[in-house]
Parts: sequence; C-alpha cells; structure tokens
Amino acid sequence: MKMKKLVCLALAGVMTLSLAACGSKGSDGGSDKKEDGKTLKVAAVETAYGKAMWEKVVEAFEAENEGVTVELTIDKKLEDVITPDMKAGNYPDVIMRAVGAESGMTETFIRDNNLVDLTDVLSMTVPGEETTVGDKILPGFTENTITNPYGDGKTYLMPMFYGPCGLFYNKGLFEEKGWTVPTTWDEMWELGDKAKAEGIALFTYPTTGYFDAFFYALLHEAIGEENFSKALQYEEGIWDTPEAQQVFDIIAKLASYTEKTTPANANDNDFQKNQQLILDNKALFMPNGNWVIEEMKEAPRAEGFDWGFTALPAVKEGGERASYSFFEQVWMPKEAKNQDLGKEFIAFLYSDKAAEIFANEGGAVQPIVGMSDKLEGNAKTYYSIYDTGAVAVLDAFATTDPVEGLTTRGAFFDPINSLVSGDKTEDQYVKEFKAASDAFRGALKK
Repeated sequence: MKMKKLVCLALAGVMTLSLAACGSKGSDGGSDKKEDGKTLKVAAVETAYGKAMWEKVVEAFEAENEGVTVELTIDKKLEDVITPDMKAGNYPDVIMRAVGAESGMTETFIRDNNLVDLTDVLSMTVPGEETTVGDKILPGFTENTITNPYGDGKTYLMPMFYGPCGLFYNKGLFEEKGWTVPTTWDEMWELGDKAKAEGIALFTYPTTGYFDAFFYALLHEAIGEENFSKALQYEEGIWDTPEAQQVFDIIAKLASYTEKTTPANANDNDFQKNQQLILDNKALFMPNGNWVIEEMKEAPRAEGFDWGFTALPAVKEGGERASYSFFEQVWMPKEAKNQDLGKEFIAFLYSDKAAEIFANEGGAVQPIVGMSDKLEGNAKTYYSIYDTGAVAVLDAFATTDPVEGLTTRGAFFDPINSLVSGDKTEDQYVKEFKAASDAFRGALKK
C-alpha cells in the first residue's frame, strides 16, 4: 500500500489552536463487558494528524479482539478533558501524551512514580506477526532518558510517532536571492547580515517549547556524545566548559538575529503568526518538525514558496551537523484498571496494520523497522536527512523529583524570549541556567 498522505510528523506536545470535541468508541458496550474487564479506556491528544487515524486503529483492534470495546477520548486539549475525571479516580488505561507539553501532565506522572512498568511489552509478540515489539522498534528509541526516566533499565513510556526536527526555510527565496543554506554557524551569521540589509530577520521560532529539539542538537554538536550524556544528567561543572559556553554564545547571538515580534506571539494561541513569518519571507529559518507543513497548508505564502529543511549548521568547519528526532510517547497510569488489555493495545500499535493506518490517515510515522522504506514525497525528503550525514539526537534532560518553581522548559528554554526582547542578558541567562541545573542535579531520581 502506498503512503500517499505522509505530509507531517508528530511532535512531542505539538501545538494546536482550537478545542475539539471529545469522542468515544464503543459507548454502547454494555455493562456485561465492563464487568468482565473487556472495556479499555484510551486517551490520546489530537495533533495535526487528526482524529481519524486513532478511530480507525481502535476499530482495527476491536475487530481483532472479539468482545473488546475501546472507549476513545481524543482532544486537542486532552488534559482539560481527562483531568477532572482523574481527580475523581477515573483514569484512562492508556494515555498518548508526550513529555514537553506546556501542561507538564506527563512529567507530573513521571515525577510522582505513577507509571506502569512497560518493559514486558517489549518482549510481547506484535499481534498478528511473528516478531516481538522490542525487535520491531528502531534502535535507540527505548534506550534513552525519555522512555527510561528513572535510569533503572526499565521502560515506562513507549515511543510513538517520530520525525526529524531541524530548520525550515523557503527554498524559493534562497533560489531567488542566490543564497546558499549555511553549513556552519559562521556562515549563518554572514547570511543573517545579508538578510538584515534587505529587511529580513534570520530567525524565528513558534514557541520556546521548540527550543528543546534545537538545544539538544546544538549541544550534541558542540560537546560530543560523552559530555552530552553528562549534561543531560546535570553533571557538576559541565556548563562551565568552553564547549558549553559556545552553546550559550550561539543561542544569545541567534536571539539578536531573531525577528523582534516573535516573543509576543510565542504562545499556544498565536504561534502560527511566527510560523507565518517564514511563509511571508520576513524570517529565514525556524526550528520545527514537518507537521508544520500540514498546520500551515491553508496559510497564504509568498510567490514561489517551497518548503526547505536542513540540519543545524556545524559549530566548526567540517564538524557534526545534528537533527533532533522528536517522538511522542504512550504510557499507562498506575491507576489503570485494565493493564493487561492495555499492554495488548500498546503492542498492537507497533503492528504493520496499525502503522499503515497511522501513516495513511494522518501522516504519522511509527519508529519501526522498515517504515522509512514505505515513505514517499515530502516525508521521504525529511526522513532522508539522516541518510545525508546528519546525526540523529534522541535524548533529553533526565527526570528529577519535583523542584519547586522549576521545570526544564521554564528554566532552560522560556528565558530565550527575554534574550530576544533584551530583557535578559546572556550572563543573566547563563547564571540562571546553571543554578537551575544545580537544583535539578540535587533532585535526580535515585
């Protein structure tokens, strides 16, 4: 089956604009099914992929599991819908909500040690197939601090839809101007000066939440794999190294090249105004994943506009160029009443049948073996970034016990708005960054 709809990728916590209705599957399942444990409650955030893919995956699971009813709740503002029920003690069995969302719901469950250990799902046979879930999932996706947040060798969050993140730009504008896409940060600053002379900003970003992918890729380029892992564990002194300072310097300099209206619109309601800057040729680059193509498909654009995509420029000539790979996660709260059935459903999500539904109906790509060979068009282009030299970066800051008044996004990425506006200097940013890292180090999960 050809994948004709692969036009977007998921994002951990992809931003949306309006409230969608909460739907359910199998509401007529009857009390007998609920009594014998055959009703499964699944809650999923609705992203740019839409609702249809989830509805059809649920239908396929029910078709293969006679007597099972799946009650599906899917909403763009999932937390608003399910939180009141959870406070009343009514929890979904399975939740598809990634870390990194503004609400921090998933992080809260992690910090509260309120997740079901899903390690055994990796050894389950994929329904209808002969391979195990663990063998089906691409390397690296279950060996990181996101899926294994406690460093105990166990998997608590299972990887879902993934996609490379980098810098998006208008290829048409570059062709018109005769500009070359920078391969180093020195070249980036030179281009920024050329663009400024023509009234075009070098950079913008949808919200500061998009700086996590950008930051991880840049950090990996600058300090290398070994120190990258140490930095994600908040190792003492790691931020005092010359390589780490280079990261701070690049971020601060990039802030000075950023379109000044960006911070005012860098929120869940207005972020598309920042994305529009690329379509209007008012800014050259923005960090994003290719779900942005679907989000902005109806938006007006400059004549000759054509989406371009590139990895981050190298820190030095001939150095590594990196692209972070976002992936979403599915998990189970400890209060889930049907854990065995929930694990069967999660295993089904990695089947070829489910993967084809996700891809064809929504353009969402599962991190499973052989999936990239089935891609076409834009999707093939964006996934090929790892085939043309870019290093894939997957990991994220380690989970800690709650630190009053601090989150990784709030401490490390949100202040970039203040760098752009001029309300915060680089020295202030770095000082506060290091202080937050010290606090997180003291609260690392044991």
